[in-house]
Amino acid sequence: MTKPKSKPKAAPRSTARKTPKPVSRRQPAPASSRSAARPNTKHARIIAMLRMPTGTTIAAIMTATDWQQHSVRGFLAGVVRKKLGLNLVSEQTDKGRVYRIKDSKASVAAADRAKQAA
Repeated sequence: MTKPKSKPKAAPRSTARKTPKPVSRRQPAPASSRSAARPNTKHARIIAMLRMPTGTTIAAIMTATDWQQHSVRGFLAGVVRKKLGLNLVSEQTDKGRVYRIKDSKASVAAADRAKQAA
């Protein structure tokens, strides 16, 4: 039998400390200015569909964006609700579950995050 090869030992680390890179404190642009800068993106189209009084279905968003169902759901939860802090509501109708943005208030989760940041 042959002996297993031992791994070469790593060189000892130097004791000199590296200075950490400065952290960027840039604030993200408000949601309204982001959508105004690039009006013909998929995100802007979805937001426009959700702002209609009739709302929209996941199937309609899938058709408009060529995204899969799980991608649409992730966009609704991650971008619309969390990042933009919009009040996304859904209701069951005869044509399926319809999603729309309710303009009255921002979502509760967005308000909680704003309190924690302050």
